[in-house]
This record gives sequence, structure tokens and C-alpha cells, in this order.
Amino acid sequence: MIIPKKTLNVILIVLVLAVAAYFLGVKKIIQPKEKQQVGETTGGGQAAAGAASTASPDQKVEAAPLPVKVEPARRADLVMTLKSPGEAYTDLKITLKAEVGGEVKNLYAAEGKFVKAGEPLLELDDTRYRLNLELLEAARLKSLSEMFLERQYAVAEAAEVPAGVIEKLKVTQSAFEKAAAAFDKGLIAREEYEKARAAYEMCLIEAGRKKDEIMATSKNLTQTEINIKLSRLDLEKTRLAAPFSGVLTDIKISLGERVDPGRELFTLVDLSKIKVKARVLESEIGKMKAGRQVDLRFSAYPDRIFKGTVESVSPIVNSEDKTCAVFILLAGPGGEIRPGMHAEVEIAADIYAGKLLVPQEAVLVRGGRKLVFVVEGDLAKWRYVQTGLENDKFVEITDGVAAGEPVIVEGHFTLAHDAKVTIQK
Repeated sequence: MIIPKKTLNVILIVLVLAVAAYFLGVKKIIQPKEKQQVGETTGGGQAAAGAASTASPDQKVEAAPLPVKVEPARRADLVMTLKSPGEAYTDLKITLKAEVGGEVKNLYAAEGKFVKAGEPLLELDDTRYRLNLELLEAARLKSLSEMFLERQYAVAEAAEVPAGVIEKLKVTQSAFEKAAAAFDKGLIAREEYEKARAAYEMCLIEAGRKKDEIMATSKNLTQTEINIKLSRLDLEKTRLAAPFSGVLTDIKISLGERVDPGRELFTLVDLSKIKVKARVLESEIGKMKAGRQVDLRFSAYPDRIFKGTVESVSPIVNSEDKTCAVFILLAGPGGEIRPGMHAEVEIAADIYAGKLLVPQEAVLVRGGRKLVFVVEGDLAKWRYVQTGLENDKFVEITDGVAAGEPVIVEGHFTLAHDAKVTIQK
């Protein structure tokens, strides 16, 4: 079908008019929104400008005070210390041994057990020792009976002692007493003393003064009594008690085991009084004095400082390393420190009295000069200072700060002069 040219022109005109109408409608819809947005923006800017116009152009915003910590400058003794390695030990450490043989009947010892002085540790089977004591007691009783009967029924003739014997007895007695006194003082030899004693005893026998002693010896009574005492000692040794309070270690026996005399049983250690042995160079010996305070650090307790005092200084210098031993008594270790522990020792060597001191943390260096910050009111004041002696903790101030002034020790690395601060406790 062929469309006439006039009809095509009419259709084209209608399409053009439709497109134009469409774009005109869209523009009317979008334009009010754009104007509204522009109006809102303009109104917001005017509000901000109005708010800004209420603030004063000369007003300044102040910074918040900076938190700091302070310590007062104070007069005190400045202690210079010497550092040295040391090792803990105890004076009371013994290895207990069996003095008699036998089977272990009761064992009260245990590894790490604390025992008091006199507390039983071990008992051996004492049957053999009791029987031996009873046997000796019976022999003694027999000797006493024989001696009594002989004295009771013997015909004793009262013979007078010649006068010369009595005089001789007095002379030898006096000589013996003088010899005994001289021997006690170390003025005569033992041979001379024994000679005087023998002469005196011969006179006693001659005068009949040792009749009972001679009779007892003849009946073996004297030897029997000695054997009884020895047997009682052996019986007592079957029971072993702690000679002092301490901790048991290195247990070497078991219940029911048989031990021989001299056998090592266990070790007893007293931990109540621990000492530390340190070594200092011979050039520093003159600075070591008994009673000086000591700080000790042990590897087992890295965050703690133990206190001690110098008990004594060895009179001998080691020829190999030219050092001298210093013995330190640890104050109240409470069983925490054990013999053999390594210690780092700081001993008070030189003491300078009455120095004006501030903590090391207080001193800063700026521009090659030392300074501190002092708090005046609520402001940090910059002070140049002159320093003197110092140790690991404190610095002596010779000029720039007065005693009692609060010196900043924390929070001052970025401070400026006259900066506002607040002190924290």
C-alpha cells in the first residue's frame, strides 16, 4: 500500500509536536526541584553565617591541662653502690650418717619435709643393743655381789698406817695439785704431770685409801660399768633426731633397709638464715664495711628486691682474680631463697650525706643543657640546673632548684614553658 505524501507530512508534524510537548513537561517538573534545592542551600548558608556572626573574632580556645606526676626535691644521703655477682648459701647444712648398724624400723624423713630441732627422723631395730645392755647389767650385778660378800665376811685387820706414809702422802698430794694447775695453764709437759699423778696414786694405795677401787678393779666391776655406758650410747644411737630445725633433702634410705655404721642417710638444711657470698675487687675492699645495706636480685624473682647487710669481709684476697669475698646476711628470706641461687648484689660503698636530690627521670637535656620542670601553681616552669654526683636512681642538684619544690618526673618530655598542668597522684 502506498501512503500519500500529504498524509506522511501530517504524521511527521504530529510526532514533532508530541516530542516538544513531552520535553516542556519534563522541564516544568525538574525546575521547581532545582529551585527548592538551591533555596535550601542558600538558607542553610545564611543560617551558618548568622551563627558565625554571633561569635567574637577575638575569642581563643584554651588547651586542656596536661597530666603530670611530681616528686619533691629533698635532702638525703646519696648512696653509691658496687655491683657484684653472688651465690646464696647457708652455714647449717649437714649430711646425717648412721652411727650404728641395723635395720630401718621407722622412717620419718621425707624429701622437702620441714622438721624441728629434736624431732625424730629414723629408728633402727634395737633388739640386739638392748640384749647386750641387759647382759652387761647382769655381769655388773654379779661383780657387785662378789665384792659385797668378800667385804662382809673377810677378816679385816685394823693395821695402823705408819706416820712416814702419811707425811709422804701429804707431800705427793701437794706436788700433784701444783702439777695439775701448771698443766692446765700449759706451763709443764704432760709427762711431768703424769709422773706427779702416778706418785700420788702410789701413796694413796700404800696408805690404804684406794682399797675399794682396787677391789672393784679386781672383780672387773670398773670395766663392766664402762661397757654399760658404751652400750647405752649405742642404744641411743639407734634413734636419730634432727640436730636443728630445717628442711630434709637427698634421702638415701628406705624403710626396712639395712644400714651399716657410717652410711649416709639424708641431708638437713637450715633455710632460716641464708647468706650470700659476693666478690669485689681488691681496690674496693676499703669501701666494704660490716653493717652496710645491700640490695639483692635473684633470677627466680626478677621483679623483687631483697634486703641484706654486710656481715663480714674476708681478710684474704684471691691471688688469681684479685678479688675479696664479702659475706652478706639476707634479711628474712622466709624460705624463698635456696642455697646455690645466683644473685646480683648492690652493696652500699660510698655514702654522701645531706645532698639535694631529684629522681633521674626529672632531668632532661635540651640544647645541650640540663633542665627540670617545676610546678608553680598550675603552670610548668622550665629551670636550667647544675648537677653534681649521681647514681642509678637520683641526681644531686647544686643550683636551680630548692628543697621541697615539686619536680615533674612523668609527662614532661613534650612540655613547654608555662604550659598548664594538673598533678596526678
